Amino acid sequence: MPEEIKLPHSANPRVPAPQFPFRHMLPLQMRFNDFDMLGHLNNAVYIQFFDLGKSSYFQDVLPQAVDWKHINIVVVNINCDYYAPTYIHESVAVVTTVTRMGEKSFSLEQRIVNTATGEVKCVARTVMAGIDLTTGKSAPIAEEWIEALQRYERRAL
Repeated sequence: MPEEIKLPHSANPRVPAPQFPFRHMLPLQMRFNDFDMLGHLNNAVYIQFFDLGKSSYFQDVLPQAVDWKHINIVVVNINCDYYAPTYIHESVAVVTTVTRMGEKSFSLEQRIVNTATGEVKCVARTVMAGIDLTTGKSAPIAEEWIEALQRYERRAL
């Protein structure tokens, strides 16, 4: 099982402390066209990075069970708070953890962080819901997912 990720503490007092430890980190590769005219990472790219982090997280949590053509969870809400610009010369990663588990939905917290300084660039809170792929209606989160997420996070959800 993955260990808790130790990142340097962000010095920005506006960044909320994480509610739970992070056990998943995905280093990110930035491309020239990810940046705006001011040399900052474009806001929309952060969402793409969070999607990459979620995909990698779920693959690590459920390596045999994630069938990307028939995945039965969907994003129903995402909120981002931006704290600092990201520049092309920085090394950044996305960290991911589950913060809440319900019967038909669960929540994730993800952060884009500078891996050298610990500076938090952006924090996202995402709600994912179970879906019945045949009806398109909400459905309970599969027990297999709940058990795997609890094992990975090393805590009851």
